[in-house]
Amino acid sequence: MATTRPSANPEADPRVKAVFDDIRATRKTDFINNLWRHLAFDPALLERTWAEVKAVMGTPSALDPLTKELIYIAVSVANACSYCVHSHTAAAKAKGMTPAQHGELLAIVALAGKTNQLATALQVPVDEVFDALR
Repeated sequence: MATTRPSANPEADPRVKAVFDDIRATRKTDFINNLWRHLAFDPALLERTWAEVKAVMGTPSALDPLTKELIYIAVSVANACSYCVHSHTAAAKAKGMTPAQHGELLAIVALAGKTNQLATALQVPVDEVFDALR
């Protein structure tokens, strides 16, 4: 259940319209998803969030776009964000994620969750060779 109600006409605010127009142009689609519609209640927050998403996810970098989406899915699973799991799984599929890659990603997420919990429960000390400061 949402904690905000999107405006019936969010683009009446010129700042919101500018962000929505940039989302459309950047993503080459007319679709504005619910995250952006809900963030539009606060134009400054909407602007900052879109600028960061565009810079990190939409700008060419050392990581290819599919890898970025796979990481986003894994973090979204760890943070239990159903919305982000769904939206970034769709984005990963659009960027070429195969069913085999999706299955492998989920196996890695599950394994990491298990071994993270075991290491935490056992309070395993970090090996000296893993400590970058030594």
